[in-house]
Amino acid sequence: MLPEQLMVSDLMTTAIITRTEVDTIGRAELDMELADVRHIPVVDDRVNLVGILSNRDVFRALGQELGKRGGGTVRVGDVVTRDVVAVDRDTPAHEAAELLLEHKIGALPVLGDDGQLVGLVTETDFLRVAWRALRGEPLAPVED
Repeated sequence: MLPEQLMVSDLMTTAIITRTEVDTIGRAELDMELADVRHIPVVDDRVNLVGILSNRDVFRALGQELGKRGGGTVRVGDVVTRDVVAVDRDTPAHEAAELLLEHKIGALPVLGDDGQLVGLVTETDFLRVAWRALRGEPLAPVED
């Protein structure tokens, strides 16, 4: 597959962890640690994208929580980034990479035709493509 033929659907992860606005930052941190991820999409009860939570958001919130007397609990909705750049599965991969670079972000939620979250494409996915290209391998997984 040629680089200009790669689409977001060729690279995105569909088995993603999500959280809601009412979840705690502690829960989100545990999810990130266990899954070894740096971004968690935040959705509503219809799986519509509300925002994205990065590990930096979590670290900042945990610092706020430590500073509170009485051990208040910070909710995901209090710190989630709501102004999110997103793509659809038919977005050319090179355009998605350009968005990551232009906005200096590490992940793009992928939305379906109905606007619901269907996946996530990250800078690591693009690094994997570069690694394959440097080894002379196919750029996207070969379908059986």
